[in-house]
Amino acid sequence: MTAGLGEAAGPGAASPIASRASSGPLRIGLAVLIGLAIVLAAQRLASEPGGTRLGLSLVLGALFGFVLQRSRFCFFCLWRDVLDHRDPRGMLGILAALATGLVGYAVVLGAWMPDPSGTRLPPDAHVGPVGPVLALAGLAFGAGMAISGSCISAHLYRLGEGSPTAPFALLGTGLGFALGFATWNPLYLASVSDAPVLWLPRHLGYAGSLAAGLLALAGLAWLAWRLAPAAPAAREVPASPLGAVFVARWPAWLGGLAVGAIATAAYLRVGPLGVTAEIGARTRQAAAQLGLLPARLEGLDTFRGCATAVREALLTPNGLFVGGLVLAALAAALAADQFRPARPTGAQVLRGLTGGVLLGWGAMTGLGCSVGTLLSGIIAGAVSGWVFGLAMFVGATATLLAGRRLRLLP
Repeated sequence: MTAGLGEAAGPGAASPIASRASSGPLRIGLAVLIGLAIVLAAQRLASEPGGTRLGLSLVLGALFGFVLQRSRFCFFCLWRDVLDHRDPRGMLGILAALATGLVGYAVVLGAWMPDPSGTRLPPDAHVGPVGPVLALAGLAFGAGMAISGSCISAHLYRLGEGSPTAPFALLGTGLGFALGFATWNPLYLASVSDAPVLWLPRHLGYAGSLAAGLLALAGLAWLAWRLAPAAPAAREVPASPLGAVFVARWPAWLGGLAVGAIATAAYLRVGPLGVTAEIGARTRQAAAQLGLLPARLEGLDTFRGCATAVREALLTPNGLFVGGLVLAALAAALAADQFRPARPTGAQVLRGLTGGVLLGWGAMTGLGCSVGTLLSGIIAGAVSGWVFGLAMFVGATATLLAGRRLRLLP
């Protein structure tokens, strides 16, 4: 009988270190094969008529997944580091991503729409309505993060690592989207239809909006450092440049800069960064086929954000983006010896499904998740991004503290 993780190996059994060493060439070979497959698939897609956008989506998704896995970029986990360990480095990485994206978007939008003062909004940008429903969506999404242990984008990259919770959290996310469709009409008629859509460059100009955003991020960075002044623990220095890239965890600031750069490149060539459009679209399609969708979703398709329109095409830009994310995270985890699949426990299944439903409902009702509404919204100058983000962290904090007090959450 083979010893499992955490179990003592019997006499004569290979040590865990020796086993990992012997599996190294196989792991690295599989990682290289996955990388080559992504490149070849992107080239094949780009060679088809009208396929350039699809190929770019696959490549950008792969880059995003690789960066998330290498830097452990997860909104909830990095916030939990502040709460539990008074370590602000992860939150500073998130702020670095937002600052980089703010600058990048300002350049792109300034070229596309030199005068932002009119009635038009930037094409496809995640600029949504601001009101109590948005705050409620953020609170629910934050609670879902605390219960399931991650945001949706982190569950996707952890799916590539073999996480036992991620599949159930993503299944729950789909169920949450279906619930969101069922509750959308009364919420829209009661509040969303009259909620203002606030875009800062329209009122402050690009320079004023950029300055205000960077000033707010600088203030948050100062506050994070003041509230969490504990000296960070030293990390192991990798033995080689390859080890620094493919084995050692990247510094949070480096991951943040990369995320901001990818967000800008994605908006310039494909569309705003987001990971829930495909989940929402496929859930909407399935719900419509099962007769579970309302006859009419009032006003939903008029809003920007992670669109959930029913799609007939097998391959879509966001679907390929998500697929590239998961595959690249798998390749990165294999290369770093962090692919550790495990059988889920009952508690993991329950937390994944419960938290996933809240994640999905919050993402559908808030027109996006921590990547779409928060990240892409804030860097586009949308007030909705700030409101969703604040509510999200409040919901995550309150749920985590209450769950631990009741001994329901680790």
